[in-house]
Amino acid sequence: MNDVQTISPVRIAANHTVTKRLGNWTTERHFQVRAHRGVAVIDLRSPHIPAGDITIELDLDHAMTKLLLDDDAVVEDWDLQRTGRGRVKDGEAPKGAGGRRIVLTGQLRQSEVRVHRGGIAVLSAMFSREFLVDARQAYKLGRTPTVADPAHTS
Repeated sequence: MNDVQTISPVRIAANHTVTKRLGNWTTERHFQVRAHRGVAVIDLRSPHIPAGDITIELDLDHAMTKLLLDDDAVVEDWDLQRTGRGRVKDGEAPKGAGGRRIVLTGQLRQSEVRVHRGGIAVLSAMFSREFLVDARQAYKLGRTPTVADPAHTS
């Protein structure tokens, strides 16, 4: 009997739409993102995600994926195939090499992956409808909003 456990990735689709996963929304480390002329925003700053590498399999066609990461996260895109003007934009690379590793695989066709860290990641999360809903609910319950900074939980 084979005791190998198959891991089914979290699937995120953004076809002609904007899809956002913000705050403490998952505890998984494997994701599949498929987007055609859409935008997917994925927040990977949650302390509920277990330690280890995070794998993201991308299939983007004329689309954009925005990753909200911690300051020390390392993005590895060696196995990512680019067609046309596909690229990974990481304006502020990590200061050290001791952080979590984000492994990007799959294909970019006329698409891009944007990496936001630190304050820019907080601002990206705050300027969303999800933050407004979370802030209102947090006010009613007397707690701190978690969409802006998932690690800042009371």
